[in-house]
Amino acid sequence: MPAPTTTTIFSENFIISAGSILFRRAPGKTEICILRYLTKDEWLLPKGRKDEGETLEEAALRETYEETGYRCTILPVDLVTRAPPFGVDMEDQPRLAQATKEPFAVQTRKAKDGGSKFIWWFVSEVTDSKQEHGTQTESEHFEAVFFDAPEAIQKLTFPADQDLARRAYELVTASNTPLLEKANR
Repeated sequence: MPAPTTTTIFSENFIISAGSILFRRAPGKTEICILRYLTKDEWLLPKGRKDEGETLEEAALRETYEETGYRCTILPVDLVTRAPPFGVDMEDQPRLAQATKEPFAVQTRKAKDGGSKFIWWFVSEVTDSKQEHGTQTESEHFEAVFFDAPEAIQKLTFPADQDLARRAYELVTASNTPLLEKANR
């Protein structure tokens, strides 16, 4: 068997980013928060660069909060992953993990300078329905809006974002994770 192809990318040539599909749920209703990028009139998902010392999960939650103004938490979902259960030695193969907070997708993009950008995606849920203003950085010009999930998916400007939101919605509806009582009243 030939050796697997390996590509090495050093730190000056890659960007680590994280984002989340932010849900707000109530009995009989599931909404997704998307961002209207006012400068270009595009509909996007919240994401951004991981800060030094942050975990991927922390970066996803921070970026989602900064760009939307909503405090949130990673929402446990059932998904197929290649990650083994903690402390278990097993063959590398896809398996169903229940109520996991693992990323459900990773995207790769070419950065503007030719480097590689890796974006890790999580499913999140608001923990407080009150939106805070003034959380965006000076370079961010977003309006955060919740839509019923199917409408939010359709509104997203880019097909790759639509695919991410659609998969997250499928995971949330299939997982039957209990509602966060405080945030969804």
